[in-house]
Amino acid sequence: MYAKEIKNIGKKLSAFLKQFDDCFYRSQPRGHLKSYVRGQVSSLQRKSAEPIAVLTKTPPRTLQRFLSYVHWDEQRLRDRIQWIVARDYARPDAIGTVDDTGHPKKGSHTACVQRQWCGNTGKRDNCVVSVHTGYTVGDFQCLLDSGLYLPESWADDPERRKQAGIPEEVIYHKKTDIALDQIAHALANGIRVFAWTFDQWYGKDGTFLDSLQSLGQNYVAEVPANFTGWVHEPKILLHPRTEKRHKRGRKRHFPRLSAKALPPSEVQNLLVYSRTFQKQRWKKFYIKEGEKGPVVWQVKWSKFYRKQTEDSLPGSTHCLIVARNVLNPNEVKYFVSNMLAGSNDITLEKLLRVAFSRWPIERCFELAKNEIGMDHFELRSWRGIHRHLYISQLSQLFCSRVHQDLREKNFGQFLSDSRAGSLCGIRFGVGSELSAIGSATGLLSSIRDNPIPSKTQSASQRTSCPAKAAEIASFGYRN
Repeated sequence: MYAKEIKNIGKKLSAFLKQFDDCFYRSQPRGHLKSYVRGQVSSLQRKSAEPIAVLTKTPPRTLQRFLSYVHWDEQRLRDRIQWIVARDYARPDAIGTVDDTGHPKKGSHTACVQRQWCGNTGKRDNCVVSVHTGYTVGDFQCLLDSGLYLPESWADDPERRKQAGIPEEVIYHKKTDIALDQIAHALANGIRVFAWTFDQWYGKDGTFLDSLQSLGQNYVAEVPANFTGWVHEPKILLHPRTEKRHKRGRKRHFPRLSAKALPPSEVQNLLVYSRTFQKQRWKKFYIKEGEKGPVVWQVKWSKFYRKQTEDSLPGSTHCLIVARNVLNPNEVKYFVSNMLAGSNDITLEKLLRVAFSRWPIERCFELAKNEIGMDHFELRSWRGIHRHLYISQLSQLFCSRVHQDLREKNFGQFLSDSRAGSLCGIRFGVGSELSAIGSATGLLSSIRDNPIPSKTQSASQRTSCPAKAAEIASFGYRN
């Protein structure tokens, strides 16, 4: 990056922040926002309020009051972030992600802190947990929303709630309920995605999946091995048979499963014992380019009828995908989608691209914590922490925009990240070396197709498949 480009970033930041002027009622807090964001995108090691105040020559207490007490509209700021994303980055191949992350904290006075599972440390720890939705398109990633998870121990403790400033209308919600509210809010602000994806902790919640369906949203959910359903639609009795309608005795509930219908089976058992899966051969797919080379998985799939939560009856036709790591056949993932491969231009490749696209939100967490200071907050109040999280989203959105602009300037057009699979060709380099390389089938490529190389190749260097990918494809079980 040239010195001129670095200098222009400051001008870009000022222009970007002007879009949020109407979130503030006075010029002073508007200036504090600029100071806080400048501190978050700076080279400070610790990006809490006090170091940022020292860097920007702002009284530390003033910046702390800006986060916790000064009157400004943080909800409008959050909405504006989503409006900008919907306006500038809307594409039909966008993917929505859901995940939560832990923020280790000491003491017991920070809002929502308690000993609970902390993904940041990989164990039960004293921490605050926040739930997030993310947005990914090409190589652009950002967080759409953030919300604190209020544990039941806090929800039922009026004294602690009062000390932390938790509003009375805020009650205990499961993480899946928080995520669902965030998705509905994003949809109201114009966010549209091809599908949502999330890990098995969210995927195992049938009510969450039912609610997404009721919102008209597509999803590809990782589910645990004991998730249940049918690969063949079981027979449903809508009403009693004629000869049994006038019989005395206990009235049976209808609709109900036929007595001859098989009970729902765990997906791990369907893989082993179902003829549908036994008759299939594993098909290899190049998923993405990982840090250690191409990532290749073997895949089988089938129609699937998920057991609905309300009446335990099968729902609409779903798709069950089983993926096995070529390098470690004991690593098996199960995915359920309310989109069916082979219908409405939905291909297995598209579903796999979504299924393996959870890494962008994990990358967002990593960058937000290591570079922006999302977990550096030393605030205790509910409102102050949420304001910090929203401003961290804003700072990250700005960094993602700058990153995208620089890549477009250097490479000539909007780029898709090979780690997530590509919807379109990608142009690398300049001049006579420009080449469009991508999957002939669209979103993902089978191992026989052309994956995206990590650097520019001349015509003589291009091969149908990298040697490393071909080597990996030969591992594991043969087709």
